[in-house]
Amino acid sequence: MENRAFMVSPQNPSSNSIPRTSLTSVVAEKLREKIVQGEIQEGEQLRQDAIAQEFAVSRIPVREALRQLEAEGLITIVPHKGAVVSLLSCDEIEELFEIRAVLEPEVLRASIPNLKESDFTAAERILETYDNSLGNEGDISEWGRLNWQFHSTLYAGAHRPQFMNVIRNINFNGERYIRLQLYLTRALERARKEHHMLLSLCRKRQIDRACELLASHIRTAGKSLSQFVTEHRQQKEQNGVSASSSASA
Repeated sequence: MENRAFMVSPQNPSSNSIPRTSLTSVVAEKLREKIVQGEIQEGEQLRQDAIAQEFAVSRIPVREALRQLEAEGLITIVPHKGAVVSLLSCDEIEELFEIRAVLEPEVLRASIPNLKESDFTAAERILETYDNSLGNEGDISEWGRLNWQFHSTLYAGAHRPQFMNVIRNINFNGERYIRLQLYLTRALERARKEHHMLLSLCRKRQIDRACELLASHIRTAGKSLSQFVTEHRQQKEQNGVSASSSASA
């Protein structure tokens, strides 16, 4: 697999400088966004000195940010190599979605009785924006953010911050693969219909049906994503072998 190092853009690095407040969290957020959006791909190395130069900070907040991302599962610290974006196996991807399928319906169950009409209206508006973005490839970077906003709005009534932190981290870890799947397969219609059905069931306070749909929605997405990632990686390997054979011919 290609192992490109995360390099500094030579063009105007000062434009990426960040405020000198909460440096660790800001650096972590910027790196997380790059990983989730696919700018930094699985297997790529993250060089502390290059990151520090790009964001105009010392290496200390960069090192702490990398530790934070490692705790979230987005990167792995490899001895004698440094930080590398984690490459999840298909089994690990399915496991992440199974964890979600266990946790998120329980949070939704606790949330629905406390949700107000203003919450449903907010979720509906987010869903409208999300639906519109799915039809525009230029909005790919927004897909994951809007999907999380929609779900987290429905979970807000549970008032379970620790649960939400765990769920949020799991979503970040799988989002880069979900976006790739949606973009390459255009598997959008099923997700769109299930989101609207989920919102309708929550609004009607049909708690059991809403939780069942959510669990099914997550598990189906996990199995579909695992299959897609397997096929996508096999295709990349085949293309790599073909390119290598052509070069040596």
